[in-house]
Amino acid sequence: MLKIEEKLRKEIEARRGELVALTQDLIRMPTLNPPGHGYLEICEYLDKRLAKKGFETELIRAFGTPGDSEKYPRWNLVARREGSNSGECVHFNSHIDVVEVGNGWSFDPFGGELKDGKIYGRGSCDMKGGLAASIIAVEVFIDLVPNYVGAIEISATADEETGGFGGVAYLAEKGYFSPEKVQHVIIPEPLNKDRICLGHRGVWWAQIETKGHIAHGSMPFLGDCAVRHMGAVLEEMEENLFPALAKRKTDMPVVPEGAKQSTLNINSFHGGLSEPEDGFDGFPAAIVPDSCKMIIDRRYLIEENPEDVRDEVVDLLEKVKKSRDKFEYELHEMWQVPPTMTEKNAPVVSAVAKAIGEVFGREPQYVVSPGTYDQKHIDRIGRMKNCIAYGPGILDLAHQPDEYVGVNDMVESAQVMALSMLDLLAPRE
Repeated sequence: MLKIEEKLRKEIEARRGELVALTQDLIRMPTLNPPGHGYLEICEYLDKRLAKKGFETELIRAFGTPGDSEKYPRWNLVARREGSNSGECVHFNSHIDVVEVGNGWSFDPFGGELKDGKIYGRGSCDMKGGLAASIIAVEVFIDLVPNYVGAIEISATADEETGGFGGVAYLAEKGYFSPEKVQHVIIPEPLNKDRICLGHRGVWWAQIETKGHIAHGSMPFLGDCAVRHMGAVLEEMEENLFPALAKRKTDMPVVPEGAKQSTLNINSFHGGLSEPEDGFDGFPAAIVPDSCKMIIDRRYLIEENPEDVRDEVVDLLEKVKKSRDKFEYELHEMWQVPPTMTEKNAPVVSAVAKAIGEVFGREPQYVVSPGTYDQKHIDRIGRMKNCIAYGPGILDLAHQPDEYVGVNDMVESAQVMALSMLDLLAPRE
């Protein structure tokens, strides 16, 4: 007679075609963010599927969060299924939004084409393949272990790609991730099928604006160019800040290797006239720009002090101010989240590590993500420390053209998820 572990793995393999079809359906819903297309459509699709398996479902709109509007409402789904007796809850959280398509695709970005064991499309890797794998894992587990104890939850949440404030942050504020309600969280982000992601680096976003004085472009000496002032800021960053950040290293197991240092990205830069509307083919006006704005994306290490991250940029701006006449600036902090890292001996880590050993015959690699994901809100707002990211897909493919997820990876990750639930909700002898 087959052991329950073998039955779970075989049944998930038998549902390979169903897993492929589910992933394709999800990819074919273009949930682009920004601006936030199709959130209700995908939530309603998942609602109908999970309700058939006995889940109590809630559709939750994150009213008043960044980006929420009547045209682009921020919808989320939370589904819960109780077991035969009281016990702990295992929660699988996946974001439903995907980033813009970009150029360079060989496949239809929303076609969900299956070729050579890979499903192509925007969001296939990040992270609709992970969402599909968790659903199949849960459905198989319910069918084969109907008397599990505790509860299983699946959430499909908005806006992770733009900070998660209309998704997991909102739900955490409403108590959906409190330790009293949920005890184990697995986020199926694409960190590779034999890795356990314990957390992420910190992040600080800010906008710097340099000020000037508008004048006629033929007489720039009568004005004060804000773009030139911002150029001085960039020069100071290049000469001093970037080299300083490159020297800071972390003991966190961040991947890839280059992310083990502090980093700063220039997210956007704009000065002068607004960009013309599409189709306008006239010439710009001759003016000296009186404003220049730059958004920076600073990723920092667990060894760094969050206050120092901000102060370092302020000190840079003040240094430039002392060396330039008429230099004026404003610094607007957009948002900040500190680094987080779950302990390796946490219950959910131990359960997933054991399952990886059974499926792959080797110990997992423990990693930390270079960028934040929704664990930041579960930890900071929800006060839930027993949280990891584990799912199928290769992180380097996220946000790239010809993004794909491997079918074998999804099958094996779903097997790991099912065996993890077996440990957490139906402990083996």
